[in-house]
Amino acid sequence: MLQIYNTLSRSKQAFKPIVPGQVKMYVCGMTVYDFCHIGHARVMIVFDMVVRWLRASGYEVLYVRNITDIDDKIIQRAIENGEPISTLTNRFIDAMHADSDELGLMHPDQEPRATDFIAQMQGMIGKLIENELAYQSDNGDVNFAVRLLPRYGQLSGKSLDELNAGERVAIVGGKRDPLDFVLWKSAKPQEPADTRWASPWGEGRPGWHIECSAMSCDLLGEHFDIHGGGADLQFPHHENEIAQSEGALYGKNRKEDDAPFVNYWMHNGHIRVNEEKMSKSLGNFFLIRDVLKSFDPEVLRFFMLKAHYRSPINYSDAQLEEARAGLVRLYTALAQAEAKTVTLDPQNPWAKRFADAMNDDFNTPEAIAVLFDLASEVNRAQGDEQQTLASTMKSLANSLNFLQRDPTEFLQAGSKQDSGLSAAQIEEQITQRLAAKLAKDFAKSDLIRKTLLDQGVVLEDKPGGLTEWRRT
Repeated sequence: MLQIYNTLSRSKQAFKPIVPGQVKMYVCGMTVYDFCHIGHARVMIVFDMVVRWLRASGYEVLYVRNITDIDDKIIQRAIENGEPISTLTNRFIDAMHADSDELGLMHPDQEPRATDFIAQMQGMIGKLIENELAYQSDNGDVNFAVRLLPRYGQLSGKSLDELNAGERVAIVGGKRDPLDFVLWKSAKPQEPADTRWASPWGEGRPGWHIECSAMSCDLLGEHFDIHGGGADLQFPHHENEIAQSEGALYGKNRKEDDAPFVNYWMHNGHIRVNEEKMSKSLGNFFLIRDVLKSFDPEVLRFFMLKAHYRSPINYSDAQLEEARAGLVRLYTALAQAEAKTVTLDPQNPWAKRFADAMNDDFNTPEAIAVLFDLASEVNRAQGDEQQTLASTMKSLANSLNFLQRDPTEFLQAGSKQDSGLSAAQIEEQITQRLAAKLAKDFAKSDLIRKTLLDQGVVLEDKPGGLTEWRRT
């Protein structure tokens, strides 16, 4: 049975969907005012993996990932650029989709934009006011009264006195308490007309947190299975989502037998660069599109999933080169046999070991270790046994979106950082080496092999006089 580490309970729990055979999952997506960086890539890759494994396990999955297309940073960037909000956000939504496609990821089943759900947000804010959990300040903002909700802090595991307001919760005049957070921001005179909507509380726009509560409840219901996102969202964003969603539905006191907003909370670890958390303020962040200029998309996916999704990972070119070397090893094994994607018997020992790893809170490092062990067996086997093992390896990797390309194509592509010989130049050298061997000029033949190796090209002589090559 699938076990998921639930941030809410701080333990692994057996996964039991609300409706048998069906999973509803919401993941916090991007704020679209700039190109996506590798921190965004990790969120996209991790939850793409989660959806793939759930579907491979027989679940019908509804995967929703939102787009925040109204936000202080978006407004600031649009004003700086002198362009409408929609022009800015549409451009970066297109760029996000291009990055995702380049990475070979599935699009979510639904990708709601915040600006399409203003009415739902206002409806939820109205319920919170009715339930005496929200109030309008003198400055026009509507705020959530955190201390009126006794269970606030359940996700972060801290008491109210231990919590701070959080990175994206501004402490401004008009709040009754520093922990209170904004639900509706009153429009400022200098803000463009396309950043404000009419409301019972005056013109303005939604706060960041209310967006996800309204969109997830509208599309998945007031009680759904999985909510995911980066670890930095655990507090305050996800804590505030719980407060808003359950506060609107149940008021100040949710009873023990009342269904929670979400059953399982999943958070992926941070990306670190030189052992520091990646952030724009430190200037140590890398855009997905820039990384893909130097590394194959499958290499970046492999790098991300070599580590457990909850673990922080340290990013560097050396780490990506190590990931590429791992993929080369796996593809080299596949190149020895005509592997096919087949349906595996769940009792197949390799399939069982792989499934046990994935069902242990999506333990991709252990699942990938199964692929490496299979590669070793493929290298030792021959004939039908080799083909069966290679097909098993390719089929298991399919659920992680790895090893589905032609092995020769991958191995000959090499690293995008290679500035060496073209394929045509390599083939010409192989032809010259064959001629030298036929002329029994073995010194020249060996020299060509060594020269190619020095330039990052490995030659492998096969039966029948054929020579195959790959880049190191």
